Amino acid sequence: MSVPLDKKLILKIFEGFSIQRWNDLVRPFDLVEMDKAAEKMACAYIIGKYEEREDHEIDWETMIYASLFDLLKKITLCDIKSPVQQMIREKYPAEYKKLNEWVYSKYEKIIADTDLLKKFANYLELDADVTRTDFSLTERVLEAAHKFSSLRELEMIMPVNEMERTHKIHDELSENLKKYSDLKGVQLLLNREQAFQFIMKIEQLRFQTRWNQTPRIPQTSVLGHCFFVAVTTLLLLRATGEIPCKKRLFNDFFSALFHDLPESVTRDIISPVKQATNELPGIVKQIEDEIVHAELVPLMDASYVDEILYFTNDEFQNRILVDQLDGSKTAQTVSWEELNENYNSDIYSPVDGRLVRLADHLSAFIEADSSVKYGITSKQLTSGRDNILKMYSSAAEINGINAMQLFWSILEE
Repeated sequence: MSVPLDKKLILKIFEGFSIQRWNDLVRPFDLVEMDKAAEKMACAYIIGKYEEREDHEIDWETMIYASLFDLLKKITLCDIKSPVQQMIREKYPAEYKKLNEWVYSKYEKIIADTDLLKKFANYLELDADVTRTDFSLTERVLEAAHKFSSLRELEMIMPVNEMERTHKIHDELSENLKKYSDLKGVQLLLNREQAFQFIMKIEQLRFQTRWNQTPRIPQTSVLGHCFFVAVTTLLLLRATGEIPCKKRLFNDFFSALFHDLPESVTRDIISPVKQATNELPGIVKQIEDEIVHAELVPLMDASYVDEILYFTNDEFQNRILVDQLDGSKTAQTVSWEELNENYNSDIYSPVDGRLVRLADHLSAFIEADSSVKYGITSKQLTSGRDNILKMYSSAAEINGINAMQLFWSILEE
């Protein structure tokens, strides 16, 4: 049975592109909440994978939902700096709980999915009588990723700020990260080893602006777009009504998060250019694969390199992994019906690639439509929005989702 997908929630999440970070410091480029959420989850993936390599269990589902709920909370409390929120939590727990209740009240009417709303309430600890002081490994991995991605933002803007403005914050963040130094991935990131070099490549997506041939409000980076696509894919998966196995939910989210990873080394080639000739899309894809293997693969750990390549190859196809006679695994494209009836099991590592594509198109559609509605428009934006609509017939269902109905609900907002 499907669950409601409220357009108001999607558009509320989109506000993450408009929330500025570090706005009391000199910033040579925009630092926005959506980009931070994306880098945090990329770091969490890496740190978590190193923990799994040591046979430690990571609850990826909890982490994925926490990343969404954390963004929702940040959108509501964007005027309260994180250190202030932390002080309220530690010194005034009763008031902190009331603050969380207030946050929850802001989403009660826009989250139509009652199960999702319940998960959000649990995340906010609304039923807890006292503030927790113990944290699971999964929570520690996510918090470490949060601290490290904040540190990276600060390090990138420190060269244009006087030392007196930043050294205290830098020291505090560095000191806080020592609490997580038992995590192998954190050690590698802090020591600027292979994992750090990989994150630096991912960070390049923060500097690449989408629709860079036209003015637009709000501007969105490729990295922030990837996180928006990831959480939208999660919501679309819930809206299908299918109950995914744990690996499927994990794959859908991280396939979406990393779907534009090749652009960190190739840069964004806009669709009209890619489609200038019949053969060019295939040629571009082949070149992307070659550059990824030359520049990105050497920076990935053996524990996750095959998985990320699985995420980024044929990223918009429903697919599974099947065993070969030589013991290797090969990706195989399957239908939506096959995915649900035969392969919704961790052993097949299923991915709803077509949902990722729908979320990708929905993101581009909202990016164009929101700017037009703000009054900043151009031929590129209106034609881009219209071309996305033309891709889907009124009866077209993508993995159980009526795409045209979804786009028109956004257009009519």
